[in-house]
Amino acid sequence: MDTNQGPLLIVEDVADILQFLELTLKFNGYRVVTARNGQEALEAIAKERPAIIITDILMPQMDGFTLIQRVRINPETHNIPVVFISATYIAPEDKAFAMQIGATVFIEKPIDTENMLANIASILKQGALHAPDALTEREFYENYCKRLETKLKQKNTQVKRNERLLETLTEKEKPSFQSLHKQTLLDRNEIQQELEQIRIYLEKNSNQPQ
Repeated sequence: MDTNQGPLLIVEDVADILQFLELTLKFNGYRVVTARNGQEALEAIAKERPAIIITDILMPQMDGFTLIQRVRINPETHNIPVVFISATYIAPEDKAFAMQIGATVFIEKPIDTENMLANIASILKQGALHAPDALTEREFYENYCKRLETKLKQKNTQVKRNERLLETLTEKEKPSFQSLHKQTLLDRNEIQQELEQIRIYLEKNSNQPQ
């Protein structure tokens, strides 16, 4: 890696995944900084401009979509390449929205390490990025609201399915499945909270011109 380039910024709230990504990239010779949510990421970017932002989408405090919208509307950070990684937002519509707000690459979890490293090397080799114009704030939130509404319906369906399945499992089988179900509930609650905040924003700004 060119030592004149900034570090790779990893933004991920799941500790095990964050550690895996950090160790993998460091082992391959990259300088790395980390953040656990979008707000921490913005603080890290203010200290040192990263060469690439590698970010999860579903995170507390500030998620990946909002983080990249903030990055794209700032002229000083507008052209930083972004690699999205996600296990939740993987529908074609999700990926299309990610590209619309300026994602460079989209990688699904579980992460294919070789594919991720190849994408990072390719991005760095290409040099300066010319990112698309940022969406207006209202355009961003209107589109994001649609994605959250769809995702919340899916999570609610998954929760009901999990609850029905739990009733059929033996006591020995339940613990591992309950752990997965707990994560589904946490994801569902994060999506619900984000959706409520965006609806409040859109309602308050409904009469303002775009």
